[in-house]
Amino acid sequence: RTQFIAALGDPNAKSGNEAQNWGLWPVDPGPRGIFLKDYKKQLADKNNLAPAGWTFNPNDWWLEEHGLIMEAPDFPMPPGEYLVTGGRLVTTVLKISDDGQWKLENGKLYDVTHLPCRSARYTPNAGEGSPLTANQNDFPVTPGAEMPKVPGTDKQDYAVLFVVAVKETAESAQEL
Repeated sequence: RTQFIAALGDPNAKSGNEAQNWGLWPVDPGPRGIFLKDYKKQLADKNNLAPAGWTFNPNDWWLEEHGLIMEAPDFPMPPGEYLVTGGRLVTTVLKISDDGQWKLENGKLYDVTHLPCRSARYTPNAGEGSPLTANQNDFPVTPGAEMPKVPGTDKQDYAVLFVVAVKETAESAQEL
């Protein structure tokens, strides 16, 4: 089963030290998402509990390129070795250490970013933004483009990487 990484960093970097700020979606968050137009009916009026069982946090929320509100990834990104791709030319091993250091065996972060997938994290600021203040006409987002700003929020764009395999360690085998 494909997993997904929400990554931050210079697209031209081959390594870095910010993986402690990366997240992992163990399951595809897209099909489990809620369209912006359905926010009030399917989340706000339901105590922020999505039909798929995840909880929406109005103080820290995620959107994807089609205007779907997504569950947040799991933070921080677990250390390990991941086979990652952007679904284009490069598939390579990504190593993440306990201290947040990361390194790609081949290519750059841009090379393993899936450009059609866009994701951003939104946090309300003094303007008290929410999915209700998002402009639904800003979606879908062009592949490779920044996610739209949402009035009343601060936004952080994340690159999306596909995880096609995870190297099993003695520790992860014991957890299974």
